Amino acid sequence: MELQVLAGMFSVSQVEDYSKVNLDAEYCFIGKTDEEKSLVCLSKDVPDNTIQRSNDWRAFRIQGVLDFSLIGILARISDTLARHKVGLFAISTFNTDYILVQNKDYKRAVEALREEGYRVTENKL
Repeated sequence: MELQVLAGMFSVSQVEDYSKVNLDAEYCFIGKTDEEKSLVCLSKDVPDNTIQRSNDWRAFRIQGVLDFSLIGILARISDTLARHKVGLFAISTFNTDYILVQNKDYKRAVEALREEGYRVTENKL
């Protein structure tokens, strides 16, 4: 399985509303519940109506379109990273999954994933 490292640094944010979110940005993941409105995007795209944010995240995309019948993909990646003391933030889209790790843990995450047989394709920031 191949994981592609996405170029750029990401932020995980909580926003007042989505009125200032650039939905046409290259990456824009939003989540809304009865308690909050969340946004994950490139740090340069975080809007100014942010309530709180966590910066310095790196993102991996699982390459290819994942069929909904596939089971355990995130669980295996999560287990690999957990055994190497790397926390993650996961996002799923219709086609695939994204895994974000703190930049301070990035090198350890890449090494751990490669040790487990994942192909990690890195792009320059």
